[in-house]
Amino acid sequence: MAQQSTLSGTVKDSLQIPLEYANILAVPDSSSSKVRFSITDKTGFYKIDLDRGITYSITVSHLGHVPQYAQVTTVDVKYVRDFSMPVQTSQLDQVDIAYTPPISIKSDTISYRIDTFVTGEERKLRDVLKKLPGVEVDRDGNVTANGKRVSKVLVEDKTFFTGNSKLAVNNIPADAIARVDLLDNYTDVAMLKNLQNSEVLAMNIKLKADKKQFWFGDLEAGGGIKDRYVVHPTLFYYSPESTFNFIGDLNNTGVKSFTFRDYIDFEGGYSKLKKQSGSYSKLSNDAFSRYLKNEDYKAHTNQFGALNVRRSLSSVTDLTAYVIVNNATSETERNTTNAYLDNDTPFTEYRVNTNQLQTFSTLGKITLDYDPSSQEDLALSSLFKLAHSSNTGQINTNSIYDSNTIRSESSLDQVHLNLDLRYTRKLSSSHTATLEADYSFQNDKPLTEWRTDEEILQGLIPLQTDSVYNILQTKKMNIHTANAVVKDYWVLNKNNHIYTTLGSQLAFNDLYTNDSQLLSNGGLNDFQTSGFGNDFTYQFIDNFIGLEHKFQLGKATFKPGVFYHFYYWNTSQYKQATTRRTNVLLPQFNTEIKFSNGSSLELDYSLNAQFPNVEQLASRYVLTNFNSVFKGNDHLGHELYHRVGLTFLKFSVIKGLNYYVSASYNKKEKQFKNVTQLEGLESVNTTILFDRPEDSWNVYGNIAKRIKRLQFKLVGHFNYSNFYQLLNAEINKNSSRTIMAKASLSTHFTSWPNIEVGYSKNISLY
Repeated sequence: MAQQSTLSGTVKDSLQIPLEYANILAVPDSSSSKVRFSITDKTGFYKIDLDRGITYSITVSHLGHVPQYAQVTTVDVKYVRDFSMPVQTSQLDQVDIAYTPPISIKSDTISYRIDTFVTGEERKLRDVLKKLPGVEVDRDGNVTANGKRVSKVLVEDKTFFTGNSKLAVNNIPADAIARVDLLDNYTDVAMLKNLQNSEVLAMNIKLKADKKQFWFGDLEAGGGIKDRYVVHPTLFYYSPESTFNFIGDLNNTGVKSFTFRDYIDFEGGYSKLKKQSGSYSKLSNDAFSRYLKNEDYKAHTNQFGALNVRRSLSSVTDLTAYVIVNNATSETERNTTNAYLDNDTPFTEYRVNTNQLQTFSTLGKITLDYDPSSQEDLALSSLFKLAHSSNTGQINTNSIYDSNTIRSESSLDQVHLNLDLRYTRKLSSSHTATLEADYSFQNDKPLTEWRTDEEILQGLIPLQTDSVYNILQTKKMNIHTANAVVKDYWVLNKNNHIYTTLGSQLAFNDLYTNDSQLLSNGGLNDFQTSGFGNDFTYQFIDNFIGLEHKFQLGKATFKPGVFYHFYYWNTSQYKQATTRRTNVLLPQFNTEIKFSNGSSLELDYSLNAQFPNVEQLASRYVLTNFNSVFKGNDHLGHELYHRVGLTFLKFSVIKGLNYYVSASYNKKEKQFKNVTQLEGLESVNTTILFDRPEDSWNVYGNIAKRIKRLQFKLVGHFNYSNFYQLLNAEINKNSSRTIMAKASLSTHFTSWPNIEVGYSKNISLY
């Protein structure tokens, strides 16, 4: 730091009015020093850190004003230099502008001209991004810009692979990049900009003129002790007309190449899931995603391949396709101590659960984009998912009630298909209409077998005495869903919009379950006479209409809305049918205040309804584990919950400071709640609609401050929730609090090793 000088001052026009977003460029006369850059804030103030003992040529520029020039030789610690910029009054027939500022900010877009910030030693995009003001890259390749996470990556305005930032920043070569654009409130359809709310921050990579057609890639290979290996080839080809991308990975180091986060991106990202209530929870809990979540392994072998192809069929038509294949083998062991307190005689159970899991999955997506004009946009896509998994497990349980060993074998076959249509058309200067429709089909066939030498679930399942108890379970689930939503965006004037929505959702679910005992003599003991076995049909229809008003008052934008839903559902089991219907009014509200391009406050509220799935409704018993059974409830209605969210964001390039704070509050008026009847280790569970309110708070914040080559960061997270537990006819209210705080310091040298030091503290109170 002793080798640094600071140049600061103000930039004003000839009337002494401060100029915001004026560019100050400091070019050294020595090749050993870097070009420095700053932008003025709303008071016209700027600050630049310069190397001591160097002469810099200073250029100050602002659109519509005469550029100013100066020379500074840094000897002292601090320099103050103010600039006055006359208005550009020259009238010319033609003006050629050769100067492009290193950073330009326009509305929701920040553009970085890369040659100002790089030294030529950078290998990948990640190395470039680390040198851009306000941009951070973590070890995995996730990008954060001015406190907000980048959730989509484009190359020359086209989605790169699935849009995942990790694939782009870890593979695109640095010497091919000319410019990086950060596009806030990004939407795939340009004509919906400022009409459709978007939380997506996209990063668009612009390539150099001589890099519009090139191959690039890497081959990583490694080996180590205990027979560890990794082979990771990547190969990419880019041209304006077509792209080809291949990523492969073979390793036994416990690293998953395709994670749950990647699965969300494959399904359309968080922004798409948020449009449909309960979509994230449904995706998170489906049978396929269970194998994608991070956990520790005794052993894990992964074989992964992904291929992406894009071809421009014409100037207005693009075809994109990619396929992902993943084969993984893993071994896990979990040692658990369970304390059962709600008994006449409290006791402790010691359980060891080991599993050997094999999964093979193939996912593919084909998308056709047709953009004949700026007034029309059409996108068609089809997605398929095929998966097979098998698991061999063993459970050893030891307690005063039971000491037993249960061996299990299970398999799962899945077929998922989804078809999407999105059509947007500008009907007039004031009306834009969209049609979104999709159809999906899901077929799951899980099979499970439990084997033990001792009887289990006595009194709950009708076992026949045998030398070995072999229990079989068969499930079949078919789900058809279709959705169609038509929306009209009516622009009354610059400050007032009216949005009208008509939509319908249809779902047809079939669930078949059978639990039985395979006898040693080859016979079959079916549990159906004891209340087991489902042949359940569930039909659900949601027709709705919505009205929203978006208006602007000064720096604030308000968007109140209301949606009226007409729900109808029918359940049927063994010729016993039930039909129900209800109408629900769901209001919502959003407001955003933009204090400046670097500061904003957003408030969001919505009332949501959630309906049960077919497994929660199926009204006969199903085995869920060696010590538990579940029975659905076909009389369930719907959940109602409020959600309020508040977000504040502020960043300053000049001060090297950015902070982000978000808080959310959820309150459930009524919710689905499991009721458990526990006796020893064994339990019977069912679901009811519980009408006592539950609520939760969630607060997150981070502050980052950069001082010369050092960056300080403070992160905090607080969660508080109240919820009820229904156990053995007792209602117990529970409260849970979790607190996390983390402080870190990192260095950002160009020719010295960099270090990162951090300390985190996690507290859980229950």
